This record gives sequence, C-alpha cells and structure tokens, in this order.
Amino acid sequence: MTEPLVGHSAAAADGAGQRDDAELLARRGVRAAQVGVLANAALAAVKLVAGVVGNSYALVADAVESTADVLSSLIVWRGLTVSAQPADEDHPFGHGKAEALAAAAVSLLLVGAAAGIALEAARELGTPHAPPAPWTLLVLALVMLVKWVLARRVRRVGASIGSAAVQADAGHHLSDAVTSAAAFVGISLALVGTRLGRPAWAAADEWAALVAAGVILLTGIRILRPAVHDLMDRAPSADVIAPIRAAAEAVPRVLAVEQLAVRRTGLVYRVTIHVQTYPQMPLDEAHALGGAVKSAIRRAVPAVEHVLVHMEPYRAG
Repeated sequence: MTEPLVGHSAAAADGAGQRDDAELLARRGVRAAQVGVLANAALAAVKLVAGVVGNSYALVADAVESTADVLSSLIVWRGLTVSAQPADEDHPFGHGKAEALAAAAVSLLLVGAAAGIALEAARELGTPHAPPAPWTLLVLALVMLVKWVLARRVRRVGASIGSAAVQADAGHHLSDAVTSAAAFVGISLALVGTRLGRPAWAAADEWAALVAAGVILLTGIRILRPAVHDLMDRAPSADVIAPIRAAAEAVPRVLAVEQLAVRRTGLVYRVTIHVQTYPQMPLDEAHALGGAVKSAIRRAVPAVEHVLVHMEPYRAG
C-alpha cells in the first residue's frame, strides 16, 4: 500500500515546487516592469521638456508615447503580481489570466497612443512653424540608445519566464526607440530644409510623428493577438503539448493517452489528461498511477502547474 502514498506525496511536493517557481518567475517580471517605470518616467520628462523648448512636435509625440510606456509598465507590474497569487475560494483556477489581461491592456494603450499622435500630427501639418532646435537631436540619440538597451533586456526576461505581458512591455520599449528614430530623421530633414532655404521641409517633423504612430499601431496589434489567444484558452504549440503527451505515455502501466487538453494561464499551464490502463487495476493502484503521471508531466515541462488525470480502462482497437 506504499505506492499510492508515494505517488500522492510526490505530486504534492511537485505542486509546491511549481508554485514557488511561478512566484519566482513573476518576481523577475515585476523587477523588469519596475525598471521600465523608472526609465520611462525619466525619459518622458526629458523628451517633453526638450520638445516644448526645442519646438519639435515629433519629440513631444515621443514624450506622449513614453508616458504611455510608464502606464503600461505599471499595468504589467500589477498584472504579474496578481497572476502570481495562489488559487482561492473565489478563484479556484488561480489568477493567471491577469497576466494576459495586462498584455491586452498594454496593446490597447499602444493603439490609443498611435491614434492620438496621428491626429495631432495631421492637425499640425497645416500650421506654419519654426524648425526644431538642432540640440534636440542629441536628446533623441540618447533616448534611442537607452530604449534599445532596455527593450533587449526586458525581452530577454519576458522570453525566459514565458510572459506575454513582459514581452508586450519590451515591445513598447522598442516602439519607443523606433518613434525616437523617426523623430530624429524628421528633425534632421527639417533642419536641412532650413539650411537649404526650403521651409516646407519643416513639415518633416510632423511626418515623422505620423510614421511613428504607424509603427506604434502595428506593435499594439502584434501584442494584442497572443494576449487574446491566452484569454480564449487557445491550445499552446506542439513544443509544449508533445513533451506532455510523451511524458505521460512513458509512465509504466499507462497503455494509452485518450485525451489531452492544455491551456495557458499566466506564466504556467494547466493540463487535463485522460489515460488508459489495465481494466482490472485496483482503485488504489490507479490513484497512484495518476500521481505518477502528474509527477512525470511536471518534471518534463516545469511550466505545468496543475494536472488533472482521469483514469480509464484500456480498450484495444
């Protein structure tokens, strides 16, 4: 009678370990979001002041995008914190969906920021104004460097912990670097036009803001798609499902896997699996076999937090 106890205790230990791992991953994501909040707040202030003083609408638009970055990082921060909370009476399946909701919220912020920048840039196109100050190019060069480094760092964290929200935040940082690059080009063209006696080239500043708005819009749509898939419980890729099936089938006395359903919830996966075994197997041995299947799946795919095993009698053919 030791087999059921061993199987059950091993599954319980695995479950505790998975919760600890999920909390550790969430903390890494939160730290990345905290760095993003501080960096974006500082950059937004610098760009806004430089844009107003230096007479560059593209730089002001870039500051607006950075302000949206601050809000998005705060959303990611909160989403990861909530998603790491354990299941409770009101949320028996946990709080993992908060992570996908955060990613969706960030993407919608990007879409909204793109629309606002595009409308303001289009309005400014017909308004005569002086060209931007040359020193604004130095500000943009510094911003591009900082945001490019930040985007790479946050993206590595997001990929390592499997967080759509953190990767969405990295996409936000990268889009900010792209908008800064577009502003750099626009201001450069406006300044060259002034030197060449072509005042119409001053509009390059607004055209740069329109290009930046388009990049931000595409980034928002790209981020929204996987977030919606997670909210709709779309099955993960074969890279996740295949090892789960193989681990279950490799357990001794598992004769077949009849059904397998996997869904992502936050940074982890939940699995429901139907396995077949010998019809004459006693109930206590079947219970122990279910525990062995759970442990095997969790060892094979550490991101799996919960496994529900349904035992069925094997029927050949």
